[in-house]
Amino acid sequence: MSIVVTGATGHLGRHVVEQLLEKVPAEQITAVVRDKARAADFAARGVKLAVADYNTPETFEDLFAAGDKVLLISGNEFDKGRVGQHQVVIDAAKAAGVALLAYTSAPGSLTAALADDHRATEEALLASGLPYSLLRNGWYHENYTENLAPVLEHGAVVQAAGDGRVSSAARADYAAAAVAVLTGEGHGNTTYELGGDEAWSFAEYAAELSRQTGKEIAYTPVSVEALTGILTGAGVPGPLAAILAGVDASIEKGELAITSGDLSRLIGRPTTPLAEAVTAALKG
Repeated sequence: MSIVVTGATGHLGRHVVEQLLEKVPAEQITAVVRDKARAADFAARGVKLAVADYNTPETFEDLFAAGDKVLLISGNEFDKGRVGQHQVVIDAAKAAGVALLAYTSAPGSLTAALADDHRATEEALLASGLPYSLLRNGWYHENYTENLAPVLEHGAVVQAAGDGRVSSAARADYAAAAVAVLTGEGHGNTTYELGGDEAWSFAEYAAELSRQTGKEIAYTPVSVEALTGILTGAGVPGPLAAILAGVDASIEKGELAITSGDLSRLIGRPTTPLAEAVTAALKG
């Protein structure tokens, strides 16, 4: 029996593999990657590597074995039909008879276009009859803290979220939830709504940045259309810019304020505060 992680060299996947190595022997972990070179560090520590690509179904044939627990990390190629990519993994997992297929989805409350692929993948997973766990990940701190340069340069947090609040958490927190599901028992046919313990507004985020940098940083709320224009002007492809701005509209409606407490319960500790993520980003 292996614990198999797809997208293992991505931002979230790396956290998952690192945390799995703290819990189980390396030989029980299989990292699914597109480029072995990017996973050389994992291989050196005894993790098995499997080369496969969501866009090439035959690469997933015979990759899984009966009894495996699989984490399907959602793809990030928005222009290549993510649902079809995910279906490749689901079909291969069903053919092998895996014990559990966990999927990194989006909050059930999210109505933005970003959620469409996730809802369709959830439907495909449920239709497969496989034992499943839906890890409905909320927003990541890093969605903001990894892009601080323009904020600090212009002294402004520019979003189209009004006074909406976000229950974000660190990538490492969501990875810990996945590890808990993959290494624990009783997670078959479960759905977890995952988000940080503390919801925050963008005005509060700007105030925290001001506090930690000593610079005056203000929150500038704009329309969804204006934010889409700003993002495309910064080089974000039009369709993706519209999706990201659409998430802000959902934030304004409260759709990313997660109150379930599932994340801190699964990981057995409080989630990482936003202020800690800001500190780490400013040091980086």
